[in-house]
Amino acid sequence: MIGQKFSIGLEGLVPVYYMEEIKLTHKKLLSVNLVGLLFLVFITTLSFPRSSTAAEEQLSGFDLQVKEMASNCRDEIVKEFEKLLNSNKLNLSQLFDTFYIPIANTNPQKFNTQYDKYSDEVLRIILDKYLDMDKRLLFVVAVDVNGYLPTHNSKYSKPLTADADYNTSNNRTKRLFDDRTGLAAAKNTNPYLLQKYSRDTGEEIYDLSVPIMISGKHWGALRIGYKQK
Repeated sequence: MIGQKFSIGLEGLVPVYYMEEIKLTHKKLLSVNLVGLLFLVFITTLSFPRSSTAAEEQLSGFDLQVKEMASNCRDEIVKEFEKLLNSNKLNLSQLFDTFYIPIANTNPQKFNTQYDKYSDEVLRIILDKYLDMDKRLLFVVAVDVNGYLPTHNSKYSKPLTADADYNTSNNRTKRLFDDRTGLAAAKNTNPYLLQKYSRDTGEEIYDLSVPIMISGKHWGALRIGYKQK
């Protein structure tokens, strides 16, 4: 009948000894598929990050305190960015500007954007406040998704001199920190990322970052560098 489902069994159409071979092959294929499925599940558990609840449980002691400070600082920064947007001092495309304009005669190279003068006005006071919360903290900064740091802490924003080594340690603002650690922090969208970081000053420190979202879009990250002791 047209449209009626029907099935034809192999029994009766295939000799018995072929049927036994078909059944045996089917069992082997099923066994292989089950092994493959279990392997896929195993790889998946390794490849994807744990939930935020599980991730939070991995932090303890001072790391957990830094995570809380980073989250609170991030929230204050987001509020300031939103104020700039709501007051029409900046629009969204300007705040997400990635057309970095080189600042002449700077080494390492520094850059301006359409928003960094505003971030200097409203972010530094927040960043400095959190930096002063614990002597183990070395820096508290906000970077965009490419690692661009528009506004640094006051202690790292001293006037430029003719001494390149002095500038590297004391004027680190408006630079692109696009090394592996910096980019990992800048592009991370998980609740937090904890890394061991080698600064270009030779220090080995910890770097904890949390993502910054503006109007539902990933702007970058709030990074805190610190020592355990």
